[in-house]
Formats: sequence, structure tokens, C-alpha cells
Amino acid sequence: MTARILIVDDIRTNVKVLEAKLTSEYYEVFTAASGPEALEKAHSTNPDLILLDVMMPGMDGFEVCRRLKADPETAHVPVIMVTALGDPEDRVQGLSAGADDFLTKPVDDISMFARVRSLLRVKLMLDELRMRERTSATLGVISPPVPTLDEDYSSARILLIEDNPRDQTRLMRMIEDQFLVNLVTDGMEGLSEARKQEYDSVVVSLGLKSPDGLRLCSQLRTTEQTRNAPILLLVGPDDQKALVKGLEIGVTDYVVRPIDRNEFIARLRAQVRRKRYQERLRQHYQQSIQMAVIDPLTGLYNRRYMASHLDTLLTESAQQHGTAVLILDLDHFKLVNDTYGHQVGDDVLREVGARIVRNIRGMDMACRYGGEEFVVLMPDTTLDAARVVADRLHRAISSAMVAVRAPVGELSVTCSVGLASSIDADSAEKLLKRADDALYKAKADGRNRVMVDGD
Repeated sequence: MTARILIVDDIRTNVKVLEAKLTSEYYEVFTAASGPEALEKAHSTNPDLILLDVMMPGMDGFEVCRRLKADPETAHVPVIMVTALGDPEDRVQGLSAGADDFLTKPVDDISMFARVRSLLRVKLMLDELRMRERTSATLGVISPPVPTLDEDYSSARILLIEDNPRDQTRLMRMIEDQFLVNLVTDGMEGLSEARKQEYDSVVVSLGLKSPDGLRLCSQLRTTEQTRNAPILLLVGPDDQKALVKGLEIGVTDYVVRPIDRNEFIARLRAQVRRKRYQERLRQHYQQSIQMAVIDPLTGLYNRRYMASHLDTLLTESAQQHGTAVLILDLDHFKLVNDTYGHQVGDDVLREVGARIVRNIRGMDMACRYGGEEFVVLMPDTTLDAARVVADRLHRAISSAMVAVRAPVGELSVTCSVGLASSIDADSAEKLLKRADDALYKAKADGRNRVMVDGD
């Protein structure tokens, strides 16, 4: 995949070397020579990944990374810190600042490209979710969430898969006081456990015997329930080739043995942050979709969705009998609002919506058309069959008192119903107009009745 990569380094020679390597792989490269310039370029060039040098005058790479991750516009961009520092404390500091990975100078090409490709896959998924968020926000449905680095890590669920008894004990001691850890001592059992419930991170030992660590990672990535689970691979210092392969098949992070406890915890926390950020994007998107098509008061579909669905029924759906449309309007509903208040009126609308749902067929679709009007679409339905549904709805609403809040207690409500069925040349607009004309006639004839188009 191609991508836009921002290189940040105050030494021009380093920049030129990395730029040449990345350009040869057809990446689009931008450069910055200082922390402030990096922050500006992160907005102006919209990079997919940032290679960030740690040691820079003025503002060092740690501070740049913190600012990037604290900014909602750049928090999702992967950051690989490039450093000559080999101390685990420096890696912990970078991970705590939000870095996604580290490369040590001199940079190994194979390792660099493996890490770049791995993080770009994550970025691609985040971009899709963020694009859906923006679409929802443009529609005025929901505001995009603001990401944060502050998380309750003690509630994070970690699945640790390790079959070496001595390593099991050592690893558990490192992290059991930081997370909710479930230790599994067999690879296949671990796969089964990961399928049963969702984890914030799955820690896999490369040295597993059955199946081997890479095979298990591959199975986690190809199983629907675990496809998006973060995977942290435990590797040895001589496992570079296997690590590169792991990153290619979807491993999201790794720790090299001998394992430094603080780095291990920092990397797990980074995985938890990323996963929860992805979850927030998904949840907000699902909420926005629901809000885009559902009326929040009654729980029925809204007018926008109904109109789109009716267009589909009339133009794309194979039907023997056509589509019937019913428009139901509550009689004198303004009087309810004026006399008892809008909260009581809302109680009536919610109960009417519930009665409609209980009295239509499974294939029918109910929506709140606006105010006190409701629409029911009945696909592949004759006019006679639709009349049966309309009469049933009319009785269900008009023959029983509606319970509302105190001190009113209950009210009597009636409704008028207009019904029409599609003909060959009908558009959605024409069909709704004929049903509305029938409703108008029902009201003109005294309300509290069902009127069929053409009668």
C-alpha cells in the first residue's frame, strides 16, 4: 500500500537516507527539521505515519509525540520513534507519550518496512471509522468523540498465552497487579478463549509448541471473533525474521526477551488505548447510524429512512401484489398538548408507537412521519389484506385508554387512517400523496375511522 509519511529529524543526512529508502518503496515523503515544524506539518500534510527522531534541540521527540497524541486531529496517526537510545526507560517514556513503535539507529530496512506496513494497516482501519464519523457529523447527527490518553487500565482484560511454566509465573507477576489477566497454557485453548470473550490485548509467546506462536497469531487474525483483537508477540533477541513475519500477518506489537516489566506494561497500555479509541469510533458510528434512521421518542424508523425504503420497495423489490401504505394521524392531538403539556403528549406518542408495532406484521415497517402522524409500509400486500391491518391498528389505538404520567393517569385517544396501494406507475411521492388524500377524507368525514384510497 502507498501512504504519506512525515520524517522528523534535525540532522539532514538522516532525513535524506530515510527519504531515499521510503521513496524507493513508492511512499510519499514529507520532512520536518524541528518539533514545532513537525506539529505544523502533521496538520498541513495529513500524514499516514510519522517517523520521529527523539533527540532534537528545543522540543524533543517525546514532547512532540505527546502533543500529537493529545490533538484529536492527529491522535490516530501512528508514530514510530527513531532513536539511538537503547535504554528501556527511554522506550517506556516514548510509549507513555503515545508512540506506537521504536526503531533503533542505524535503522534496519527489513524491520522498518515491516513496522511501517503493520501500522499503516491499523491507520487504514481508523481512517475508515473516522470518515464515517465525519459523514455522521456532517449530517448533524453526532459530534465526533475526542480521544484521550487517560484510561482506567485496571479494568483492561488481557489474555496471556504461554506454555512455559517458568515464564508463566514470571509474566503473571509482571502484569497481574496492573490488568485483569487470564493465563492460558495451551495455544488451542487460548484461541478458544479469545473467541469466547473480547480482550483488550492477546499476548502470545512466539515459542508456543502447539500450534507455534506465528500459527496461532495467523489463526487469531483469520477468525471472525478475533480478527480485530490487538496481538502482542513475545520474541527472543534472535527472532528478528519471525518478528517481521509476525508483523506481516497482523501482530500489532511485540516485546523482546528478556522482558523489562515497565516496557511490557507500557506496551500493553498502548494497545489498550488504541483498542478503546477504535471502540469509541465504532460505538459512536453505530449510534449515529441509529440516530440517523430512528425516531428517538418512539423508537420507530424516521421519515427519512421510510422514504428511502419506500423508494427501494417500489423500484427494486420483486412483489406480486405491490406495496400498501397506511398513514395514521391522532385526532385532536394539539388539544392534548395544550391541555396536559408536551410531556403527557410524548407519553401518548410513545404508547401509540408501541401499539402500532404490536399490531403490524413482521414484514411491515412502521415509522413516525412527523408530529402525531405515523406511516406503515406493507410490502407485497393486497389492498384487502392491508385494510385488515388498518382496521386492527385503528381498534388497538382507539378502543383502549392510554396510560400517561400522573396526575392525568390515562387518556382516551382516537385516530384517523388513510390507506393506499401502489399501482405500476406509482412513485413513492405519489403513493404517499394518495394515502394522505385518503387520510384527509377520513378526517373530513368525522375522524376516528379508516378510509381507503378510491372509496
